[in-house]
Amino acid sequence: MATKRDYYDILGVHRDASPEEIKSSFRRLARQYHPDVNKSHDAEEKFKELNEAYAVLADPQKRAAFDRYGHAGLDGFGGMPDFTNVDLGDIFEELFGFGFGRRSGRQQRNAPRRGADLQYNLTLDFEEAVFGAEKEVEFTRDEVCTRCDGEGAEPGTSKSTCPTCGGSGEIAGAVCHVCQGAGAVVRPKRIEVKIPAGVQDGSRVRIAGEGHPGFGGGPRGDLYVVVRVRPHSRFERRGADLVTEAGVALEDAVLGGEVEVPTLSGKHVALKIPPLTQNGRVFRLAGLGMPKLGADGRPAKNKARGDLMVRVRVVLPESLSARERELFERLREERRKQKVGA
Repeated sequence: MATKRDYYDILGVHRDASPEEIKSSFRRLARQYHPDVNKSHDAEEKFKELNEAYAVLADPQKRAAFDRYGHAGLDGFGGMPDFTNVDLGDIFEELFGFGFGRRSGRQQRNAPRRGADLQYNLTLDFEEAVFGAEKEVEFTRDEVCTRCDGEGAEPGTSKSTCPTCGGSGEIAGAVCHVCQGAGAVVRPKRIEVKIPAGVQDGSRVRIAGEGHPGFGGGPRGDLYVVVRVRPHSRFERRGADLVTEAGVALEDAVLGGEVEVPTLSGKHVALKIPPLTQNGRVFRLAGLGMPKLGADGRPAKNKARGDLMVRVRVVLPESLSARERELFERLREERRKQKVGA
């Protein structure tokens, strides 16, 4: 009995691929191996394999079971994956312009449909997330085939009724040799993306109209840039607030003093330390945190910012002179007498 292939390998995606990435890869490969456009002897078998892999990875429960137990984990779902919870009809309609029996008529097949969205993962330095940045990103997306103008057939040839779907769709009489009948080709795209100040790890920045092309005159989908933020060596983010530590000498913590605290802008601000400041005490410096974001994910119109929270770390001396040791001994003796008198 032949060993079943890993579903991630079949679709050519990583195990941490997003649902959008899985769908996009399936769309691309389905175009390549659909038996109506690919006449290779193994095209039909590969197409069935793609459908099976997508049926599992597009279903969150089945995907989780497969990730944990492999193919054996799918036994609880009835063995061989089915397509009950996977809407392949919309995908095939996007690819080939028909609904595989779910819809009928040229009007529905040629109705304008919006293109699929894309996702791009972008990693930023902490400072770039604070102040915003303009980043050049490069990704691949479908482009309408310029030879066949998206029809999938060689110029000058006609389409015929599809024998597979029983007349609910059409196939090219002579497949376009550039796009292999898909009507679209994968091309690289490079654009400048403006990242607003204050974005958080996991934020999504929407770039309208930079996704896959639409069908029947429909608009392109969108590009969603998912932001990942590298941690900072000194600052920890909590919403719009920042947290950092400031070392305070023992004598300043006891008698009071002043320390310089760094900020993300590169400048230092003076923080007054009152007498008898305990280790771990937190001081709030208003307005020195992250830009606050509005409901639309962009910086608030009033330019409000979070605060900088400074946690005190009392620093003990690493060595003492004879005079300093004498003074500490006298202090200890004095405090013992106070306790006895109390």
